[in-house]
Amino acid sequence: MFREFPEFLGSNDCLVLNDSKVFPSRLYGHRVGVHSLPVGKNNPKRLQNLSGQVQILLVQPVSDDGKTWTALVHPGRKMRVGERIRIADVEAEIVGRAEYGERAVKFNLDGDMYEWLENIGHVPLPPYIKRPDAPSDRERYQTVFAHQTGSVAAPTAGLHFTAEILDVCRGKGAEIAYVTLHVGLGTFQPVRGESLHEERFHVTDENAAKIKAAHRVICAGTTSVRAVESMFLGKAGETDLFIRPGFHFQRTNAMLTNFHLPQSSLLILVCAFAGRELVLSAYQHAVEAGYRFYSYGDCMLVL
Repeated sequence: MFREFPEFLGSNDCLVLNDSKVFPSRLYGHRVGVHSLPVGKNNPKRLQNLSGQVQILLVQPVSDDGKTWTALVHPGRKMRVGERIRIADVEAEIVGRAEYGERAVKFNLDGDMYEWLENIGHVPLPPYIKRPDAPSDRERYQTVFAHQTGSVAAPTAGLHFTAEILDVCRGKGAEIAYVTLHVGLGTFQPVRGESLHEERFHVTDENAAKIKAAHRVICAGTTSVRAVESMFLGKAGETDLFIRPGFHFQRTNAMLTNFHLPQSSLLILVCAFAGRELVLSAYQHAVEAGYRFYSYGDCMLVL
């Protein structure tokens, strides 16, 4: 049982937690038109006046003023550059597109973007949770140590912790260090090519010192692993690190992780750490024993 987790910790250990906070990054709006896209060969000057629901999942800001974002937009094929979207009292425009179908979306907004999202946005529950988000999800789909706003999905291994269990971990003499890796496309999109989408991360000097000084580093979640390993590889600010079998782990000695989707970078990372056969046998046990998978599921500790 997870309440037994602190029994595995000692005075020379450092437990690493990702303190990224999920923000209400899902938006619903309606198409309001296209700036200069002709309709049909016979009417090249006629413009479309369109309406229809649009769903936007913000991923990360890409402009200095925080008003232009990389986003996943649905319906994607219809959302061409120049398309405008009305979201409550704010208009947004598609201003670019990326290699894998993401869009750059610019918001015509006065004031702070995150404050507006707190009022208008929806919690980005994973697609396998078949219900709309509820007000309670703003607390439940969040770790108890979430602090730095920026993730579009919770670092799920952290969801198991309560304040009481963290106190017991400290009582065992373990240090607790926090890293920040904002969960984005690099974590949850299917594997493509040799690297992942870049995700923003940061480790303070104080927390880096705790990680470096520990005899054993236990990372809670694959995002914590990627932040720690990226730091020790000299990366800063953003990381596209794709950890797969053959990777030489610099500092991670143990890992707490949930059961992940097949063909995901998360499962590949766990196999790189623990070995493919051991991990697949653990997954077979989980299936036979009826464990729950994914965000609110069960977890395993790999020592």
